[in-house]
Amino acid sequence: MPTLASTMIEIDEQGTAWVRGTQVKVIEVALDKVAHGWSPEEIHFQHPHLSLAQIHGALAYYYEHQTEFDEQMILDVKQSDAWARQAQDSPVRQRLRKMGDLP
Repeated sequence: MPTLASTMIEIDEQGTAWVRGTQVKVIEVALDKVAHGWSPEEIHFQHPHLSLAQIHGALAYYYEHQTEFDEQMILDVKQSDAWARQAQDSPVRQRLRKMGDLP
């Protein structure tokens, strides 16, 4: 059963923080701030289904747990990079290369 972390955030059984009542993870809102440098107003413009209160709640939760979130963001980027490297020489890409469709 999810636990309520605040009126805006809930934590699921896996420990993932969600904006309550949505399908948006806190880390997604935090990434908009960290990666894009977006203000809460810009995040709201980009995600109009989130209220400013929800966005501020998510950012407050992020700042309260910033070390853990930043570590997770770094791990996610490393995993994404690893998957991209693996995909560079996938069997499909090898076949396309042999056909002359890829360099």
